Amino acid sequence: MGRKGTQVLAYKRDGFFSVFDLGSQWSIQEGHFHPGGLFASVGQMGVGFGISPNSSNSDDTNSLYTNLCMKYVPSAEAVNVEETFLKKNKNKKKGGFQLRIKVENPSLRRLISGAIAGTVSNTCVAPLETIRTHLMVGNSGHSVTEVFNDIMKNDGWKGLFRGNLVNVIRVAPSKAIELFAFDTVNKNLSPRPGEEPKIPIPASLVAGACAGVSATLCTYPLELLKTRLTIQRGVYDGLVDAFIKILQEKGPAEFYRGLAPSLIGVIPYSATNYFAYDTLRKAYRKVFKQEKIGNIQTLLIGSAAGAISSSATFPLEVARKQMQVGVLSGRQVYKNVIHALISIVEREGIRGLYRGLGPSCIKLVPNAGISFMCYEACKRILVDKDDEN
Repeated sequence: MGRKGTQVLAYKRDGFFSVFDLGSQWSIQEGHFHPGGLFASVGQMGVGFGISPNSSNSDDTNSLYTNLCMKYVPSAEAVNVEETFLKKNKNKKKGGFQLRIKVENPSLRRLISGAIAGTVSNTCVAPLETIRTHLMVGNSGHSVTEVFNDIMKNDGWKGLFRGNLVNVIRVAPSKAIELFAFDTVNKNLSPRPGEEPKIPIPASLVAGACAGVSATLCTYPLELLKTRLTIQRGVYDGLVDAFIKILQEKGPAEFYRGLAPSLIGVIPYSATNYFAYDTLRKAYRKVFKQEKIGNIQTLLIGSAAGAISSSATFPLEVARKQMQVGVLSGRQVYKNVIHALISIVEREGIRGLYRGLGPSCIKLVPNAGISFMCYEACKRILVDKDDEN
């Protein structure tokens, strides 16, 4: 088949080629292209032209033009790949703005994500943390309403956020170290598919305990300063003033008062928290058969993990807070954590060990959920490559 004239092969926006008759000859023979007259191909990176005066070219010329056609005319597979690429980018554009920050070092990504997660979550629940601390030491009332009214009467709204700056300064590096230690230890202890477990207990349980201990040892002095600023109103003018006065009056050892119950308390709390979080995430994937977990689901899973760990270790938290307060007017000084627990039970009964559990759960449950949600969200923002999803 064939007729005289000129035909042009033009690239269209939808990814296909069309032939326009301009009055020359175009012939197709059993899968081979033999253009006569004008041949044009338009690609994404440029335009190529091949011209022959008639259809009576030599075999070499025909072979040359055949190769040009095979080079520039896309196959069905190439068209499908291009359509998929265009569709993918179109869907991305419809999905809205997506922030991506390239951070190649995986350890740095975890540290930054943990610091942001700790800062956001603790600032959101700072008023609940203040009320919880007052309830634990019992110097402003015996209920949430009494403590809230006392704080508002004496300090106003600023009183609810008293010590939050110190708390953020403490929590940011603490959470960064905690999540970094957990990911590192959990990765090294978790068996690969088909391998036998490296340890007889769940890896996330051990990793959680190591994470809690590492973070506590590094940031405990800031935790003590935050507690003193929250409870002892008017005694210190700020973080630096509190640090200097405590150092001058009690010495460096005072910054680690209550460390033993803190370590004893943080090991079961952190281990339970991370183990519950890891277990619930695996259960969610198995039940719903979804590899990716959304922000709302992460918030709920993290909150549930926080509720479990907080309820299990709350008595040790009460003892730790009371030991950190130190010598206040009319308060007993405890020798160690066992002495503190026994003294609290003798004075107030078992209920004394769980004083403030309600507001503690109100604070810790959303705090854990927000923290895990922010951490996972930050990991999606901080990527290894620019085009990572």
